[in-house]
Amino acid sequence: MGNAQCNSKKVLSVTELDAWKDLLKHHQSISNTSIPELFYNDPGRFETFHKSLEGLTLDYSKQRITTQTIEKLCTLARACDLENWRDQMFEGVHVNTTENRAVLHTALRNKDLKSLEVEDKDIVPEIKAAYKKMENFTTKIRAEGKFSRVVNIGIGGSDLGPHMVAEALKPFSDPNIKVHYVSNVDSSHLLETFKTINPAKTLFIITSKTFTTQETMCNAHTARKLMQKALGKDDVGEHFVAATQNIEEAEKFGITEEHIFPIWDWVGGRYSLWSAIGLSFCIAIGFDNFQKLLDGAYTMDKHFRNAPLEENIPVLLALIGIWNRNFEGSESLGIIPYDQYLYFLPSHMQQLDMESNGKSVTRYGTPITDYKTGPIVLGQTGTDAQHAFFQSVHQGTEIIPCDFIFSLKSQKPAAGHHYKLLANAIAQSKALMEGQSHDNPHKVFSGSRPSNTIVIEELDPYNLGLLMVMYEHKIFVQGIIWNINSFDQHGVELGKVIANQILHDLGDNDCKNAEPSKMDSSTAALIEMIKKTR
Repeated sequence: MGNAQCNSKKVLSVTELDAWKDLLKHHQSISNTSIPELFYNDPGRFETFHKSLEGLTLDYSKQRITTQTIEKLCTLARACDLENWRDQMFEGVHVNTTENRAVLHTALRNKDLKSLEVEDKDIVPEIKAAYKKMENFTTKIRAEGKFSRVVNIGIGGSDLGPHMVAEALKPFSDPNIKVHYVSNVDSSHLLETFKTINPAKTLFIITSKTFTTQETMCNAHTARKLMQKALGKDDVGEHFVAATQNIEEAEKFGITEEHIFPIWDWVGGRYSLWSAIGLSFCIAIGFDNFQKLLDGAYTMDKHFRNAPLEENIPVLLALIGIWNRNFEGSESLGIIPYDQYLYFLPSHMQQLDMESNGKSVTRYGTPITDYKTGPIVLGQTGTDAQHAFFQSVHQGTEIIPCDFIFSLKSQKPAAGHHYKLLANAIAQSKALMEGQSHDNPHKVFSGSRPSNTIVIEELDPYNLGLLMVMYEHKIFVQGIIWNINSFDQHGVELGKVIANQILHDLGDNDCKNAEPSKMDSSTAALIEMIKKTR
């Protein structure tokens, strides 16, 4: 498949579109209407403003929107050619325009896909072969009982997504296998993990698309040295496997070809947990549960591709975000899961959203000066979040829309706990919406603060797939409307380049070829402080 067809079109700034201007007028017309008023005028508002798909429900009734708002937002989406961009992504057109790549994490989940060509090559046989290799390997590891610990060494998308899934699906994991995640190049992360394992019964998975990522490879080499010292021999082939595109570098590290699991150019890092990057949690939960995760994801993929925009859950979630960001003026988004097993979901969502849509130029390289793009994502599990930053959410000067997420069933029920948890989740959305009048100004809550409530039947592999892919597609939709490429991350690179220059200045032997850094007074002073500690 070639370049995105839309790439050849001259595109107006989204603010110049009639649909955007119409939304501005509409926003002005309801600017004095509160969310409680909307409920007063329509007591059955929930029926109009909720959508369900199998085990997932999105309640967006506590937003300051009307049916007209949704109609006009859908008109905007069509004016931005959303449906065409969506179809092109699924078909393997290069919608990652800045890097001239297809974006096909959706193909990994499509069990009905017969063939799909990328660069004149059918990728479906490769996907099936990779999954078969994962299935055989995970089944063998779980059956043999040779390893009681798995340590995933990665960073970014090779850590946050898999770590989140491993924690979320802990009730489905083999109790005899504990999975650890090491990402920080701070040696404390690896060394503290190493203290908790039995080296002879530990499998390391090096997850790096390029197998050159500085933090990951530094940790990988140190882990290899620690293992050699602990075991008294170089046993890389027995205790290390890799998920990578760079087979040559993995083999140089000492990993045999049978223990190298492929990933591809057309899978971006923060969308890669569906591939062999998810090998760590696949070992923990078993390939059958991994397949159920894929099945839930595929159900949401089909819904996203086929449902009309007005009925489309990821599209509606995205458009509500556009409304809050660009018309209501909200700068942040709270992701608040009321489920301890979703502890790492806010971190995963920070990367997914902020790395995708934290951009200030269009996909054509034009500076964005007249509208805002991706929000600042923050979050924590409820009820801890209530005792951390909800003071600001309820009474602060910034309006922070929130997504409240909970499961109807608990994976670990104990008398009284789950109802208290869910009562708090529902109460927070109600309190944000209704507010409170009081004679004491310190106890006044302004109310009319927006939130979504996302309900899943239970946190199992299938429903987790539904939930995660809903957010993936939401972010894609917002990128299309903001006219940015959601699939590159050049903002990650500059700091890495400068870090290599500073390492050169510090005398690091691995950076002999790096150019010296440009010395402003602060940088020079900080480098000298570090040098003195040697």
